[in-house]
Amino acid sequence: PDVIIEAQFDDNDAEHGQDHLQDMLTDNIKKFSLDSGEKGDGVHRTKQDDGPKVNDPRLLPDKFLQRTAKVVYILEKKHSRAATGFIKLLADKNSELFKRCAMFSPVDHRVPRAYVSLADCPQDFVTRPEDYSNMLFICRIVDWKEDSNFATGQLAKSLGQAGEIEPETEGILTEYGVDFSDFSPKALESLPQNLPWVISPEELAKRRDLR
Repeated sequence: PDVIIEAQFDDNDAEHGQDHLQDMLTDNIKKFSLDSGEKGDGVHRTKQDDGPKVNDPRLLPDKFLQRTAKVVYILEKKHSRAATGFIKLLADKNSELFKRCAMFSPVDHRVPRAYVSLADCPQDFVTRPEDYSNMLFICRIVDWKEDSNFATGQLAKSLGQAGEIEPETEGILTEYGVDFSDFSPKALESLPQNLPWVISPEELAKRRDLR
């Protein structure tokens, strides 16, 4: 009984504004009305002629229904909850939150921005925030309340200047949960101790060389 016309809305539509979208939907409705009028006896039927309106969606065919779902449980958290980014002061200097928190902005825009405690920030961050405008930090998200636009995070460590290889590499490894710490002495004991070490002829004879 009711016709729903869907239109894709992209960046080009946003540039032309809502008028462009409205005109496009109007044209689609007119086209559908003309197509419907050409069928049958050539008389355009009104809504009253179509019979009673179906109020129960369960009576509609499946092709008219949009299936929906809801997440009920998280089996496993795949993301490490760690992100690389920058810290800056909050915009509203008169708010009570300004005295307690700073804003963490991740480099990866798929990760939400987070409030971090000023106690975790460098001591002179409030007085000289410009000194840390290009400093990379690691932040771990600890909570994200339903009524807040921003998550709550905890600064883990300062990596160094953005753009340098070592801080950037450490940040990527931390985000993906890669353990790049030194090997334990027990693990190092299993390696050859007499250096330089070479493969013995006996081992080469019974192995396939894939070098």
